[in-house]
Amino acid sequence: MTTTRTTIPTEMKVLMNHIYELNKGIRQMVLFTCNKKYGQLAVERLESQGIPYVLQPAGQQNLNVYFGRHECLEAIRLIVTRPLNQLTPEEDFILGAMLGYDICAQCERYCKRKCQNLNLGCWRTTG
Repeated sequence: MTTTRTTIPTEMKVLMNHIYELNKGIRQMVLFTCNKKYGQLAVERLESQGIPYVLQPAGQQNLNVYFGRHECLEAIRLIVTRPLNQLTPEEDFILGAMLGYDICAQCERYCKRKCQNLNLGCWRTTG
C-alpha cells in the first residue's frame, strides 16, 4: 500500500493554531503575517470557518491577515491605514493592546517611540 504524505507549510500550521486559539476564546483578534503565496489558502481557511478578516500588504512578499471579532476588525480598518512601521506611537499601542500583547511591554514600547518622535531623552528604565 502506498501512502501519500502532504506536507503542511509552517505558515499554515501557525494559522491553524491561531484559528484554534480564536475559537477557544483565548484571543479576540489575530495578526497573521505570511508570504503572499499562502494568502489565498489563508483566506479559504478563514472563509470556510466563517471568520471575518482584513488583508493588508506587508512589503513586496508578505501579507498581513487580521482576523477575529467583527468589532475589532472594524477598529483595524480605521486605525491601520498604512504600513505598520508608519503607525504613530498611539496607533501602535492600540494595535498591540488589541492583539493582547503584554500591556506593560506595550507601555514601555509606547514611551520609547513617543520620546524618539519628540526627540526627547525621556525614557529610562527603573531597576
